[in-house]
Amino acid sequence: MRKTLSLAAVFVVAIFATALFADSVVEEIIARVNDDIITRAELARNRQQLQDEAKQKGAPLSNEQMAAREKDLLRDLIDQQLLIQKAKDLGITGDTEVVKRLDQIRQDMKLNSMEELEQAAAQQGMNFEDFKQGIRNGIITQQVISREVGSHISIPPDEIAKFYELNKKEFEGPEQVQIAELLIAPAKDEKGNPKEDQVSLDAAKAKADSVLAEIKKGLKFSEAAAKYSDGPTAQQGGDLGLFKRGTLSKDLEDVTFNLKPGDTSDVIRTKQGFVILKVILHQSAGVPPMKEVEPQIQEAIYLEKLQPALRAYLTKLREESYIDIKAGFMDSGASPNQTKPVMTAATSAPETDKAKKKKKKFFVF
Repeated sequence: MRKTLSLAAVFVVAIFATALFADSVVEEIIARVNDDIITRAELARNRQQLQDEAKQKGAPLSNEQMAAREKDLLRDLIDQQLLIQKAKDLGITGDTEVVKRLDQIRQDMKLNSMEELEQAAAQQGMNFEDFKQGIRNGIITQQVISREVGSHISIPPDEIAKFYELNKKEFEGPEQVQIAELLIAPAKDEKGNPKEDQVSLDAAKAKADSVLAEIKKGLKFSEAAAKYSDGPTAQQGGDLGLFKRGTLSKDLEDVTFNLKPGDTSDVIRTKQGFVILKVILHQSAGVPPMKEVEPQIQEAIYLEKLQPALRAYLTKLREESYIDIKAGFMDSGASPNQTKPVMTAATSAPETDKAKKKKKKFFVF
């Protein structure tokens, strides 16, 4: 089943590199990136975020680990600023995706409206507009990376075959199936519990039969799940993930392990209502054939190639930009070909538009 992030965890991820400071606060500028600035407070906030994320994972960072990660904090803030600026040049706003992401967070948290989500943010001490901006920044930077870097990465068949041969043991495992569900639940009573009278059950069964008929006529299962399913994974196309033998109830295991990938079950009665199951993937015990794990191999190779390609792209953006770093701070991603030196005197950079717009804040460099 898909795990739901806690509210605190969602906000920690979404709030990355957004400002939450009150008026009339003295902020020290430590870097200028074209017309934008990075402050000491932003750097401190991201340093704290490293520790918070590690604690949430149950593995606090040691002093040595923290020092190793800290040396790249300013680099990462500059990277993000460059990507956000590039998004503006490309006309990427992320407006539609932000709305969808917020609605998904709302659903995951089982809230009824955006107003409730905003109230939940306030209860956590978060500014909702900054929360949304953090989500927007994440979306548009990923879109820039996908468009400007990822789209140029190629993975020829011989690389896939070589990766498979070198990593066969990594794919070895038990027999398992990846399944998706489409749940049609009976109508609920005034207490929110599914009705169990025959009329309600018959109506739910009839709806499930109707949906199955649509799927057999050509409606994609994922689209049907998003449209009709009452299950928690509806917006993910009903995907429930992988299940080993022995982890499903016997009746569901008998059905799913006898279906071929792409096959859909008949309507099945469960305690929650009536479900239709689709087998997405069926892996045999041992080492699966390369064809079964090809999507995983492609993703692994893509990620291997993405990091150096992205670093090269960000280096190019740096060389095309005005970047001024305050003495005592260093951009670990700086290029020797940048027109401005990495370390500069405190008074060398002109005031930026962003700094001018922050009417009630004082900036020192």
